[in-house]
Amino acid sequence: MRALALLVSKSLREHWLSSWVTVLSIGLGCGLTMAVYVVTAQAKDAFTQGDVGFDAVLGARGSALQLVLNTVFHLETSPGNIPYARYEEIAADPRVALAVPYAVGDNYRNFRIVGTTLTLFTDFELRSGQKFQPTPGSRFFSPSRTETVIGSVVAAETGLRVGSEISPYHGVQFDESAKHDESYTVVGVLEPTNTPSDRVIWIPIEGIFRMGGHVLRGAGESYRPSVGEEIPDEHKEISAVMLKFADPKVGFSLDQLINKQGKDLTLAWPIGASLAELFRKIGWITLILEMIAVLVVFVAAGTILASITNTMRERRKEFAILRALGARRSTVFAAILAESTTLAGLGAGVGFVIYALIVLAAASMVRSETGVVLTLAHFHTALIAVPVGVTALGALAGIIPARSAYATDVATHLAGQ
Repeated sequence: MRALALLVSKSLREHWLSSWVTVLSIGLGCGLTMAVYVVTAQAKDAFTQGDVGFDAVLGARGSALQLVLNTVFHLETSPGNIPYARYEEIAADPRVALAVPYAVGDNYRNFRIVGTTLTLFTDFELRSGQKFQPTPGSRFFSPSRTETVIGSVVAAETGLRVGSEISPYHGVQFDESAKHDESYTVVGVLEPTNTPSDRVIWIPIEGIFRMGGHVLRGAGESYRPSVGEEIPDEHKEISAVMLKFADPKVGFSLDQLINKQGKDLTLAWPIGASLAELFRKIGWITLILEMIAVLVVFVAAGTILASITNTMRERRKEFAILRALGARRSTVFAAILAESTTLAGLGAGVGFVIYALIVLAAASMVRSETGVVLTLAHFHTALIAVPVGVTALGALAGIIPARSAYATDVATHLAGQ
């Protein structure tokens, strides 16, 4: 074994450039493959199985997927509004433990502004026992004032803090010309939750109703509230209602009543199932990425074969000398096989570094765009299978040049022919 180690290290030193190019090629393929599997798996789990705190979303008739993306992940546009009366009905249903209204349609520098009630902060739990918490020195907004509470990502990326003033912009895409006249004072910054809520600006739902340029059509006709005038509930309308059921089985009956028998509302339930539809639709993209990553691994394995084969001509005399000194054919064969396996093993090690860099970059982009957090700590079988497979593939790639070395004719090459 010591002799094999010396032979391998000597060869790697003498051909250091081609060896490191080979190692980096293998590392790139290995790291890319692991990253593709881990990132896609994490993203799918985060969107379809992550804790969002709510059991369902009630909104206008349309796509359940669009409704979930708009309200839970604060992406996409709203499928439409529903009368405030529908919120009151579902909130009064004894089968519903919690109903939180959302009103959307505005932004601040591309961060969504969501109008809601204090119930979201006082009664809603992101996870069991975990509620939204304001950072020290901040608080939740007062429903009757032009105040706002912002998520941790909003605060970090905009520099807003308690006491800052913001003016909303109409629409979900930032347009400098669509600025509203109203201004809101930041009174709270939420502790990080590692959820899409970290990218949201929360204001009292009354603020959405009274925002300049907004027209209420809850009663079927256009209504613009006057300053200081109380808005009758029949004129109000909201984008969606976030629901928490008293019993998980309630979802079946409400799904039947609203989605199957009703005609004007959509109940996105369960939330994970709606998002699973998205991943089914884009599954072919994931498959293509995985195929490309695996192809890169095979190309990298080919570099091992090419690298060792290209050095065989100049090493034949070396092998002939080793044979003349008493080395067995099997020793020469094992030396080449050990070299190819070592190159693959080193490449697999470098692959973990490349994997970490790719995942960290992807995690930063995903969190910035969606608020969803990806982590290096996530375990996936690819983290074992890929390095082992790459190392085994590297060993196989060394068989052809190893057989060539095995067949080296001592007399011929010592004679200089």
